[in-house]
Amino acid sequence: MLEIRSVTAGYERGAPVVRDASLTLAPGESVGLLGPSGCGKSTLARVAALLHRPWSGGVVVDGTPVPGWRHGAPRALRTAIGVVFQQPRLSADPRLTLRELIAEPLRATGRRAEAAQRTEELSAAVGLTGDLLGRRPHEVSDGQLQRACVARALALRPRWLVCDEMTAMLDASTTAALVAVVEEYRRETGAGLLAVGHDKVLLDRWCDRTVHWDEVAPGATAGKRAPADG
Repeated sequence: MLEIRSVTAGYERGAPVVRDASLTLAPGESVGLLGPSGCGKSTLARVAALLHRPWSGGVVVDGTPVPGWRHGAPRALRTAIGVVFQQPRLSADPRLTLRELIAEPLRATGRRAEAAQRTEELSAAVGLTGDLLGRRPHEVSDGQLQRACVARALALRPRWLVCDEMTAMLDASTTAALVAVVEEYRRETGAGLLAVGHDKVLLDRWCDRTVHWDEVAPGATAGKRAPADG
């Protein structure tokens, strides 16, 4: 299970962006989290991905309460979760080629030996050709870069995926292609998925169930908008 338990979260100043949010995701389940822009759902997605420390509450991954955040979290918990963000250019190191970007999690966790083969497998799965893999982010389109970011999220074979507005900046064909990649991975591995967005039609078609933000965080406020929050 991936459990978000009574999370209240925010940033350095002002009111919390998220108040008392709770959500449970079962293994193999896909859940859509629907909410308007500015409600705090991107902040909650970052908490779920162990990238943002909440003010109170916490996250439980496969029965283990998370004792830290970012690199303070145990590696076994960090690598259990793959995340794809809304804006690929903000989440990709501009100095890396797409090949290096995809392989980045493998190299960071000491699995260099399998990096080349895994990168080739994933690049083919997301539809990136060999000539694109040698390019840097500024040399490719948003859709091509997001394909690489999806491949990077799958590199460590995570048991849980958090997709935060993954397709918001993409055209219809690229959206369909990347949703298909995620679903193929889930069929093969039984991974659970939390898909965050504001497109009810997409979430209803993609996910087993869709929950509205008000159901997850009844005490939330949109009064303070988080940076790049959705």
